[in-house]
This record gives sequence, structure tokens and C-alpha cells, in this order.
Amino acid sequence: MAENIANYTEDSIKSLDWKQHIRLRPGMYIGKLGDGAAMDDGIYVLVKEVMDNSIDEHMMGFGKQIVVKVSDQRVVVRDYGRGIPLGKVVDCVSKINTGGKYDSGAFQKSVGLNGVGTKAVNALSTYFKVQSFRDGETKLAEFNQGEITNDAKITKSDERNGTKITFEPDNSVFKNYHFIPEYLDNLIWNYAFLNAGLSINFNGKKYHSANGLLDLLKRKTDEESLRYPIIHLKGEDIEVAISHNNQYGEEYYSFVNGQYTTQGGTHLAAFRESVVKTLRDFYKKDFDAADIRASIVGAIAVRVQEPVFESQTKTKLGSQSVGPEGPTMRTFLNDFVKKSLDDFLHKNPDTAEALQKRILQSERERKEIAGIKKLANDRAKKANLHNKKLRDCRIHFDDKKGDEDKKNNTMLFITEGDSASGSITKSRDVQTQAVFSLRGKPFNCYGHTKKVVYENEEFNLLQHALNIEDGLETLRYRKIVVATDADVDGMHIRLLLLTYFLQFFPDLVRNGHLYILETPLFRVRNKKETIYCYDEKEKQAAINKLGGKPEITRFKGLGEISPNEFGGFIGEDIKLEPIILNKDTKIADLLKFYMGKNTPDRQQFIIEKLRVEKDLEQEAIA
Repeated sequence: MAENIANYTEDSIKSLDWKQHIRLRPGMYIGKLGDGAAMDDGIYVLVKEVMDNSIDEHMMGFGKQIVVKVSDQRVVVRDYGRGIPLGKVVDCVSKINTGGKYDSGAFQKSVGLNGVGTKAVNALSTYFKVQSFRDGETKLAEFNQGEITNDAKITKSDERNGTKITFEPDNSVFKNYHFIPEYLDNLIWNYAFLNAGLSINFNGKKYHSANGLLDLLKRKTDEESLRYPIIHLKGEDIEVAISHNNQYGEEYYSFVNGQYTTQGGTHLAAFRESVVKTLRDFYKKDFDAADIRASIVGAIAVRVQEPVFESQTKTKLGSQSVGPEGPTMRTFLNDFVKKSLDDFLHKNPDTAEALQKRILQSERERKEIAGIKKLANDRAKKANLHNKKLRDCRIHFDDKKGDEDKKNNTMLFITEGDSASGSITKSRDVQTQAVFSLRGKPFNCYGHTKKVVYENEEFNLLQHALNIEDGLETLRYRKIVVATDADVDGMHIRLLLLTYFLQFFPDLVRNGHLYILETPLFRVRNKKETIYCYDEKEKQAAINKLGGKPEITRFKGLGEISPNEFGGFIGEDIKLEPIILNKDTKIADLLKFYMGKNTPDRQQFIIEKLRVEKDLEQEAIA
């Protein structure tokens, strides 16, 4: 080390060009990488960055249609805006800090990044093609990892004006990636909801919205569960939709300049605050803020000049005002909500009465569990959670300043049994992976109120481990991973945990935090090679590859997999199956099917699952 310090010369100073810097530090540009299992993984950010430029064209009044095609490895986005000026096509996708967003007159309230977005897509793709059509001419260029491979000349074209971008994410950066259709579907729908008059054709399906956030909230909620019809309010540069249902928690969808701010920010904080203030004034009663916001479902979209985000991927707004010369975000939201919501409630007394009843119900429920809640919290503190149930990750103790990259990778494995917990604990990454050990099967909480969360020790300690008692803002882990055996008992434990989360913390599921750990069912090996297989098809392929009579092991439980082996299944190549709630999912109906009375449908479902398990066991014996 001393020799290296002594040789600190001019040659020690390195300069990276734009593409090298993006590839070396991709997280700075697109957030976390991932394989596509999470809704905010990098491959979706790449799609979004290209889409944002097309949306900006629509916002400026150019182009009412966007065509998007996504296959296993390739993404194509074609808009019908003005098209990139032909002489700047290469520069716009390969020269950092080059773009049209610096001219505030042209893009005062734009979506895309200033000169960075498509460059990041270009640098992180093994194939990238940009083609602009403009006034009867076209220009195209092709790249590989940001290096230009084809700088074609300008030629004649009879296609309509616009831009077409094609790219294939780099598999060496996004390892074993795959696009999940539900995530892309939500992404495209959000663009449609926020851009009236825009039609998006995604893989042959048309996406179009006439009523903006009203349509969004109708799609995101079960209208039958709403306590009153959705309140839809619009003003200059602001639109909100709001209602209450019977679920626990708060559910919000917030947007800035068309960007889905999944982590909220100043606009969402101001919205939540202004709703409380307005309703207190309207009902002339100092309701507890938690009672007003309990079971709320809301959406808010604002357009601001020169927005400031807390990260490059724009998931959380940091702007304190709506523009350089505009009012503060709090004043802007409060003035709008105070006038618009107050006017609406005065004109719609039935809605005002239903809303008040929902608030009063939440107030009663809160008071009913207040004493139990205090006792449960005291018990949790005395239980010495971190020694008894939770083997935490070090980031919560060592990293006081906060490393965002590490925090994006934090996960909590929820498992049952000493052997399974032991295997994961010994093989995990202690920096970012934690383990919560269940004692037997969890209580079936279907049909119970939140009172049971505090009365049941397991649920109470799990809630404290996650730190979600007062909402997701304090959630300690980015991913909650249910890790149970691949048998009927394991499936039952999985369903009991899903019931707990869906019933009492549905926003945790909606926001993409809940996963199922996939572990191999079979190990096929000979003296030279070992292959782990996750299903029967993979097992047969492994047998054919290795030839002869390889040794085949059927793993019946997580505890049977040695810690050394297990480390390979929860490391870089971890396979996680996300729990996704789509637009047709009604939580009440879902829970009733799985955890309610034994209906014929559920009996048949269980029989089929048992048959699969039995067949696998027979095959393993054979």
C-alpha cells in the first residue's frame, strides 16, 4: 500500500468518458439494477426514459399516438412527434448534457431528464438504434454499449414525423433479466391516465383515458368497497382524486410532470396535510389526522417548473415550490384543496356524510385498540426482538449516514423452523439480508380486526421488525421475502402470511415489497458438474445434458440444503417471485377464497396442489 501511495503521479489520474462512467456507476443514473422482479428495477427505468421523451412531445402538442413493443429482450418505442432534428440525432443519444430540455420555453414542465436519459439507455444496451423522421427525410444511428457502430447518412422517407428508438438491455449489467407484463402494463396505463387525448398501443393493446385520475383510481380500487363515489378535482397544473374504502392503511398514487413518484415527496406530504386541514375545518372538529387518513385512497398529479428530485430516477420530489417564482408546494396544495374539496362537499352532502361516518369509524377502532396497542408495544420491547426473533442486517447498525445502494438491496427473509432459519442465517449477506424466524404456523387472521396484530405475539413482533406500524415511510427493508418449504405445509404458511399482509398492510403488497423465495426442487449432478433445477422440465434438461445416470436429489425442505449450497440461491442469482395485485384483484374476494370457509373451488385447488406435490415425491423416489 505504501508503494502505491508513493507512486501517486499524473498517470494515477483517470478520466472516464460518458459511457464508461454510466457503465461503471449505473446506479447513479437508473437506480438499482435487478433482474426485473421489482417494479422499480433498472430495465423498467430504461423503458421509462425513452417513453418520457415521447410524452414530452405529446405535452408540447405534437403527436397523439405512441407505439410500444416489448419482447423478451427488445424494446421498441415509436412516437409521432416532431422528430429529433436530423443533424443532432447522434449527439442527442451519445453526448452527455445534450438535449432540448434546457430551453424552458420549449419544455417548461417536462418529464425527461436533461440530456441524460437516453444516453444511459444507450450505454447500458448491447444494441441501441435511434431513427428520426422529419419532413420527408430520415436519419438513423446504431450503437453497442454506447459505441457507435452505424452512423447512416440522411435519406428520403415517406414515414410520418417522429422518433423511433430500439434497444436491448445489456445482460451483463441486468443479469438474467426479464420483463414482467403487469409492471409494464401499469407503467403504460399511468402514462395514459396522465395525458388526456394520448393513445398508446402496447403490444397490440390500446391504452387511452378520457377522465385522468378518476379513471386511475377506478382501475386501482374495487369500486364496490368504496364508502362514497370518487371525488375528482382539477385545476391549473393540478389534479386530484380521493375516496375511502374499508382497507387498512393509506394508498396514494402521486405524479409530478407525468412522472410516477413512487416514494412521494413534498407534493404528497402537502396533499396529505391539506386534506386533514380542510376536513377538520369543514366538519368543525379537530379529528386526529390518523383517523382522517385511515383507509384513504388518493391520487395527485402536479406540474411544476424545473422540478428537483431527490434521486436521478425521480421517484421522490424534493422541490419546495412549484417554480422559481411560484408559491411554496404547501401553499399551492393547501389553497387548491381547501377551496375545491370544501366546495365539493358543500354541493354533495351525501358524500360529506359518508366521509364523516368513515372518519368516525376509524376513530372508534383506534380508541378500541389503544390500550392493547400500548401493552403490545411494551411487550415487544421487553421481548428483546433482535435476539429472540430477528437476526438483523448490519446496514441498520453500521451505516448511520445511509447508503442508498445498500438500502435498495435490503431484504428480510421470513422463515419457519430452526433448520431453515439456520441455513439462511449462515449463508446470507449479513450487510443487507436479515432473517425473521417464525415459531410454528402463524395464526389465521382472516376476518379479524387489526386488534389481533397486537394480541398475537408473532404478528406484533413481525410488525415491529418491519417497523410498519405507522405506515411504509419507516419500512426497514426494501424486500420482504417469504421463505417456506416447497411442500403443502410450506404453502399453508405462505398463505397465512399473505393473509396477514393483504388484510392489514395491503399497501406494502401494492408497492411491490412482498416476494416469494424460489428454491430449487432438484439437484442433478455427476462427478464433473452440478445443476440445480426449479421444476420438472429443468430436471429433465439437466439429466439429458449430463447423460448417463446422474445423482438426483429432491429437496423436501430448506433445512435439507446445506448453508454452502444455500448461499448460491440467495446471492446475486436469487430468484424471487413478486406478489402482484392487478386491476382485477379484489383483496376481500381473494382472502375469502383462500382463507374463508372450505368452498368446493378451494377444495379442488388444494387437491390439485396436493397432487403436484405427491407426483414430485414419487418422481424423486423413482
